[in-house]
Order: sequence, then C-alpha cells, then structure tokens
Amino acid sequence: MAQDSAKKREITSAFARNPKDTGSTEVQVALLSDRIKTLTAHLQANPKDHSSRLGLMKIVFRRKRLLSYLKKKDFKSYAALIEKLGLKDRG
Repeated sequence: MAQDSAKKREITSAFARNPKDTGSTEVQVALLSDRIKTLTAHLQANPKDHSSRLGLMKIVFRRKRLLSYLKKKDFKSYAALIEKLGLKDRG
C-alpha cells in the first residue's frame, strides 16, 4: 500500500520547515501518521491480514521513536506537531 505522490507532496508542503524540506522529523512523522491511518482502515476491513498488522506495528514504533527524538531536541516544535496531527502526548 504505497502512498501516491500527490498526497505525499501535500503532506510534505504542509509540515515542511522550508520549501525544499522533505526529510525533517516533522515531515517524516506526518507521512507515517498518514500511512498509519490508511493501514488501520485496511485492517478493520481485513482483520486476518497479519503481515499488514506487523507492518503497522513497525510504522507505529518508528513514529514513536521520531516523536521521542523531536521531544528531546525541540519541545516547541513537538507540541505544535502533535496538536496539528491530533496525537496525544504519552509521556
């Protein structure tokens, strides 16, 4: 389940620090959050798809590590990002 390039560009432009930014922590977290939403909807329709469930767990843990890093490095940016994405601060 790959994201289409138009959707990626839209997310990247919304969370980028500057126009050429494509790999900052904020952009990576936003892209992973979109993939998590897509996979969650897929797994609700296909509950026996265990390989996709494993992939979802890997993506969730990667996002968790990135959020932890961002929280340590730049808390103000972290707070703005989780508010914009509608995530909860879990610690």
